[in-house]
Amino acid sequence: MADQLDVPLLTAWLGRAAAAIEAQQGYLSDLDAAIGDGDHGANLARGFKAVMAKLGTPADPAALFRSVGMTLIGTVGGASGPLYGTLFVEMAKAAAGRATLDAAGWHGVLAAGVAGVVARGKAAPGDKTMIDALTPAVAALEAAASLPEALARSAAAAREGAEATAPLVARKGRASYLGERAIGHVDPGATSSAMLLAALAEAAG
Repeated sequence: MADQLDVPLLTAWLGRAAAAIEAQQGYLSDLDAAIGDGDHGANLARGFKAVMAKLGTPADPAALFRSVGMTLIGTVGGASGPLYGTLFVEMAKAAAGRATLDAAGWHGVLAAGVAGVVARGKAAPGDKTMIDALTPAVAALEAAASLPEALARSAAAAREGAEATAPLVARKGRASYLGERAIGHVDPGATSSAMLLAALAEAAG
């Protein structure tokens, strides 16, 4: 079990995430088809494939996060590219100067990334967006004693947050046009965010 996130482990995480999103892209797009444009899975799978192709061997976590963010912004269509890209670009800023991240360090980095997404998308918890998975994921990092425990708790909180979007009325994005017709559908962005954090917990565990 890892007690620090370093470049090799973070690279392994991204590989797991890319594979999971590729395998689940049909599911993610089906979720999106119910309340959006129906292309979330395909767009994100294309983006993470490009991430892995361009990543190389970054010097430190900040360089890795920056590469991921800029690649996603350049290759993922719709709102997902700018939002996921902002997540990683802001994480890069918070990780500057650090060779590794312990549980507290990862908490600060992820919190900064999520704050960037909130600022860009103007979404809050309860709006039926990726923030509904990411906000509880950050909060769950605070109490854990070890990095693997922290990541496992964070992934579980993200999954629960994503599932809890089903009864919500969307207040942001294309889904907001549907009003109460969006009720009963899980948000695709929250679901892919939960997949991302699940992949990290698996890589570190």
